[in-house]
Amino acid sequence: MVGFRIDLSHADGHARCHLDIGAQHLNSQDVLHGGIIAMVMDVACGNAASAYFDRQEHPPVVTVSLNTNYLAAVDRGRVTGIGRVTGGGRKLAYVNGELLHEDGTLIATATGVFKRHRLVR
Repeated sequence: MVGFRIDLSHADGHARCHLDIGAQHLNSQDVLHGGIIAMVMDVACGNAASAYFDRQEHPPVVTVSLNTNYLAAVDRGRVTGIGRVTGGGRKLAYVNGELLHEDGTLIATATGVFKRHRLVR
């Protein structure tokens, strides 16, 4: 619905979330909405955490906390969120993230804690 794409193909093991900015992603000041930025960071960091637990199975995770710092505004082009696991254990993963514009501008940073989640049916 939002139009992001998840990329787990890089050899570095980091998760990436790509978004081509459209008019629907902009706020009333015509810049990328902070909620969209937080969502891209959550997706990138959450997928990094999931891959940390099991890259093949890609188990579900839930966000325990996500702190986002907004550094620059952008209104068009492609942004990429990159999630990097910094530590963890059996159930929790600690992840740092960055959101970069295609020109290299650092738009936002994030830190998050993600918990491996077992679906109860």
